[in-house]
Amino acid sequence: MSIFEATRSFAYTKWVSRSALKRERFQQVQMRLLNSWLARALTRVEAFKDFNEQLCDLPIMDKSCLMENFSSYNVGKVTDDQVREAMCGDFSLGKFKVGASTGTSGNRGLFVISEWERFRWLGAIVAKTISDLLWRRQRIAIILPQGSALYNAANQFRQIDLRVFDLTLGPESWRKALENFNPTVIVAPPKVLRQFAEASFSLSPIRIFAGAETLDALDQPLIEERFGVPLRQIYMATEGLLGVSCQQGKIHLAEDSIFFEYEAVGKNLANPIITSFRRETQILARYRMNDLLRLSEQQCACGSPLQTLEEVVGRIDDCFRVNSPSGEVLLTPDILRNTVVDSDHRINDFRIIQTHSDKVELILKPEVSRVSADAVKHSLEKLFMQRQVQCRVELKLCALSPPTSRKLRRVECCLSGRLAS
Repeated sequence: MSIFEATRSFAYTKWVSRSALKRERFQQVQMRLLNSWLARALTRVEAFKDFNEQLCDLPIMDKSCLMENFSSYNVGKVTDDQVREAMCGDFSLGKFKVGASTGTSGNRGLFVISEWERFRWLGAIVAKTISDLLWRRQRIAIILPQGSALYNAANQFRQIDLRVFDLTLGPESWRKALENFNPTVIVAPPKVLRQFAEASFSLSPIRIFAGAETLDALDQPLIEERFGVPLRQIYMATEGLLGVSCQQGKIHLAEDSIFFEYEAVGKNLANPIITSFRRETQILARYRMNDLLRLSEQQCACGSPLQTLEEVVGRIDDCFRVNSPSGEVLLTPDILRNTVVDSDHRINDFRIIQTHSDKVELILKPEVSRVSADAVKHSLEKLFMQRQVQCRVELKLCALSPPTSRKLRRVECCLSGRLAS
């Protein structure tokens, strides 16, 4: 069953995203699959037992809604406590597999999938990332704070040797093992890939994928120069595989398995609302993500009919909300990042943290010159002045070690009541 489902998913994913397929034809196929799923899957769970409407008539759900009523959104009526207990073992719960996001403890997203969904996911991600797997054995290194039953599925195929390295233990604890493994494919957060580059890890991968965190322009050139291969991205969350970048470097949303709706947030930015029409164990219908996306208006040169992203900008939670004479102003993470990066080309790491409604902390490395530090501080102050917002900048110089137990967020809102996930 596992080989058949993964192979079928691989073939479907390649077929539905092929360059010869026009966008209009793809959308027809997508809508047919979506409507079939709505009629078949939704009423199997308690939360949607009375569904007899159009998708657009359903209320929008989010993580808090899902976690408050977790058992009502999956066919096995599995509770969140049962998931956490199973995660202390082999991530199995009867016929189901379970897992969680890599976010900070206390606000982690949980998921429940069936065995065949696990291999369906595997076939899809292989099709989008290493489609030459059929004729070349791959050694894949996954560097994350926690393993998952999803990744374990890969080792059932003789063409894949996959190993997970625990990020929470720190790279030095498994550097030798990683170098001896000599992976052909590496999947890791950008902060880890940058550490590999700066510490001259003895690695020669054929492919590198950044995932789990926002990829900043500061990191990408350094990583690509060190390893000599393009850095691609995997956009994935507890809610599933959301997108993968193609050979052209553009992220394509996984519209072959997810129907996307969008809410406008600021200029040229959107907050996605997803409906996962290839999942039938845990139902996500009109689920609002916490991400900010910049959609591309142009079709990618690779010819794929799937929607292209210019970038995953960051999290809505990390937008700064500051006061102005005309009311609250929203500053998105990309605006703040670009302000720092553009102020002085010698800045290669930083943190901007909103600690109060009228104060932000700018943290730079101690070795940054006073001239550069003042230039960055002045640029932020100028931004606030241009937006007519009342916010002061407090400059701090201290070490900026990448965190191992949580995601790196160079722009972060830490106002009371805003929790990390």
